[in-house]
Amino acid sequence: MRFIDEYRDAAAVQQFARALTALVTRPWTIMEVCGGQTHAIIKFGVDELLPREVTLVHGPGCPVCVTPVEIIDQAIAIASLPHVIFCSFGDMLRVPGTQKDLFSVKAAGGDVRMVYSPLDAVNLARAHPERQVVFFAVGFETTAPANAMAVARARRLGLKNFSVLVSHVLVPPAMEAILSSPSNRVQGFLAAGHVCAVMGYHEYPPLAAKYRVPIVVTGFEPLDIMQGIFMCVKQLEEGRHEVENQYARSVRYEGNRPAQQLMQEVFEVVPRQWRGIGEIPRSGLGLRAEYQEFDAARRFGVTYLAAAESPECISGLVLQGVRKPSECPAFGTRCTPEHPLGATMVSSEGACAAYYRYRRPARPAAPSPSP
Repeated sequence: MRFIDEYRDAAAVQQFARALTALVTRPWTIMEVCGGQTHAIIKFGVDELLPREVTLVHGPGCPVCVTPVEIIDQAIAIASLPHVIFCSFGDMLRVPGTQKDLFSVKAAGGDVRMVYSPLDAVNLARAHPERQVVFFAVGFETTAPANAMAVARARRLGLKNFSVLVSHVLVPPAMEAILSSPSNRVQGFLAAGHVCAVMGYHEYPPLAAKYRVPIVVTGFEPLDIMQGIFMCVKQLEEGRHEVENQYARSVRYEGNRPAQQLMQEVFEVVPRQWRGIGEIPRSGLGLRAEYQEFDAARRFGVTYLAAAESPECISGLVLQGVRKPSECPAFGTRCTPEHPLGATMVSSEGACAAYYRYRRPARPAAPSPSP
């Protein structure tokens, strides 16, 4: 398939792997920011082609994984109300709150619907003026423009029965939080290509200069990732700490200006809690004062809800690159996709889900029955 096969060319990937082996002279630790990149790395075995000096750790770029448990509990409380149609992307439905998930609400009779666009929720609000329609607006800079568009459209239509439960997060503050942590071991980043397609990469040079780390904007196919790693290691070996763009076929320095303007019209930068990590200053988006009427948490009075993460779940350490999923004592036993302790085990971009799907040790064969 065009635009896919050429970026999954095994010979080209192996050529970069050989060049990387010839280049590297000392140990380096690199973080891929996005969960989509993590899944591609594990699925295609990119990490197994790397020289032993290069270690990949997995970053916080899974929007479902970092949505705080109290927001999940707020979603569950709203979705349980009889007059509410609660709309969400499919990834969020199985994310565990304190006691249950949105699927449980649906199984108990709640009107929880999976949609493919926030505008689907707007259309539901127009079709059902007697019901309250709520959209679960989570994600990074990639989903924020579409969610901003839905709120702006609802305002233009004069809809009084539409609102959004917002939990947007931003990538650069999370990268800075990792770099400034005493436990940090990241020496270079593969930045998320789709975030940069929206936001550009003009925010990264100050970060690269301040912490003296190379940042390479990188795509999602095996060849993209291997080339991004090569570019990052080349900078490290040469003592450079610059921002480079491997994903030039999709990303421009300035990003998508109209999308950014729409985000700025509807949202403002706020502090945000990250699941398993804690609060990061200026790392989220919230509705501006002139759009507060669309804030579902205020409309339904659920801002008081607080919750605690499972003490057994180490997803916060995984999302900061400190631990790997396979190092969790509960991985694959007490924590599985069917019975997750944390969101990283159920999200399609979660690191634990990637390891469970592609790297889980095979179960020993059952003994043959005696003749």
